Amino acid sequence: MEAKALSMYTKTSGESQADDPEVVALPSADKTFRDFGIAEPICAALEAEGITTAFPIQALTLPIALDGHDLIGQARTGTGKTFAFGVPILERIEETERRPAAPRALIVVPTRELAIQVADDLRMAGANLDVNVVTLYGGRAYEPQIDALSTVDIVVGTPGRLLDLVRQGHLKLGRIRALVLDEADKMLDLGFLPDVERILQLTPAARQTMLFSATMPGEIVTLARRHLSRPTHIRAEHHDEPSHVPTTAQHVFRAHQMDKIEVLARVLQAEGRGLTIVFSRTKRSADQVAATLTTKGFAAAAVHGDLGQGQRERAMRAFRSGKVDVLVATDVAARGLDVDDVTHVVNYECPEDEKAYLHRIGRTGRAGRDGVAVTFVDWNDLHRWKTINEALHLNFADPIETYSTSEHLYAQLRIPQTAGSLLPQTQRGRAGLEAERLEDIGETGKTRSRSAARENRGPASRSRQTRGRDGDAGREPHKSRQRARTRTRAGQPATRAKDGSAANDVASRQPAASAESAAPATRQPRRRKRSNSRSTSE
Repeated sequence: MEAKALSMYTKTSGESQADDPEVVALPSADKTFRDFGIAEPICAALEAEGITTAFPIQALTLPIALDGHDLIGQARTGTGKTFAFGVPILERIEETERRPAAPRALIVVPTRELAIQVADDLRMAGANLDVNVVTLYGGRAYEPQIDALSTVDIVVGTPGRLLDLVRQGHLKLGRIRALVLDEADKMLDLGFLPDVERILQLTPAARQTMLFSATMPGEIVTLARRHLSRPTHIRAEHHDEPSHVPTTAQHVFRAHQMDKIEVLARVLQAEGRGLTIVFSRTKRSADQVAATLTTKGFAAAAVHGDLGQGQRERAMRAFRSGKVDVLVATDVAARGLDVDDVTHVVNYECPEDEKAYLHRIGRTGRAGRDGVAVTFVDWNDLHRWKTINEALHLNFADPIETYSTSEHLYAQLRIPQTAGSLLPQTQRGRAGLEAERLEDIGETGKTRSRSAARENRGPASRSRQTRGRDGDAGREPHKSRQRARTRTRAGQPATRAKDGSAANDVASRQPAASAESAAPATRQPRRRKRSNSRSTSE
């Protein structure tokens, strides 16, 4: 694949048109990382994982990043942007000494899952180096992250947790030499731009800044002009190249809301299907789809914002290891995920816009692989889908009406004619989510998901639930608390007789003469009632 980059400087308000350099086309051939003069330990670590040839965005970025210049990298999702900025950071990380709580490089990402993924890629590339990569994101306890900062070199984190640790004095950004904003457009969508501005202000002005984004909204361009020093803008595709991945086969069906789950069950039985990501619009829908697929025999798990961080990481580990082959996720939770062998992506509900659509189908067909993207469009979403279709210049203006028994569904997706609503017993070979251990990460927030709450309950809570069934064996009898009670009558304490009954009650049962001979009780004066009737005096 031959790609070109547009090399240009971002012009500030004080520059003239004459100061703007010409647009230079930079061709990129297939080159290895050794061709760029990358250090031997890094090349050896990449080759050990089968990575030798640089992708277009990497080949175009490495020469500029290695020289320490600011840049803006714009490329489709799944094109290898992590190593485009990760390798230069690792190459230059040893130019300064390590100090506690003062990282030399900072990578800011929008989501927790992306932070884990980027950190894992950096650790893999720097396996032969003395480099400590620390991930900082919410949902985990503060103490382990603070302890890890004592020997930190590179920090990968989300804006909220980074600012929290800075305010607490546990993280110092005064020695940052390289700063990366990954998935900048998504951080804009999530409302993180003010936090990102604050982080940029806390770092030295002489730093190297690299900004990577699939799209370039106006707010991101303004951010780049304000905080980047004459950046080089790199595009890893032609202007007339389609935004979607060419190796991904797209299918769009008009499906009824009541029949979608049945259509999905057939799609998941297509020939050659590997790992599959099903996108839903809401968290509740993700839980419902995952639960229904599980009852049908599929190994499915859900990932969304209402799950605790331990549950989300558990589902991702099970999905990556193959214990679960269907991941039902929302857009935010799955942003930037790079999982090998994802062959199918299903949009269970129509995306909000063309950017969300490109992000979803970009989870398959990554790194030159083939993929299949299936989109369900409800009758109520036809107007939204037509807008997406026109923006991306697709050929699905009028999706064909499709049901779980439609012949064209089986033909286009290579679904066996014997496929039904349930997965056959012979194909239920995956261990499922229950086989993945739930790690205790010391979560800082409460789990709001019912299924997650049940699994997060400890032995103490389970023992409380089973006391009624297991009896009182093995525990001390409950000691009842003695409560002092005083009976009163007409505002005065009532004395008790020897037989345990109140004396006033005994006196009340005596004849009237005996009652009058007893000590008279103080009597409260009766309040005169106001008459509401009108006087008739003349």
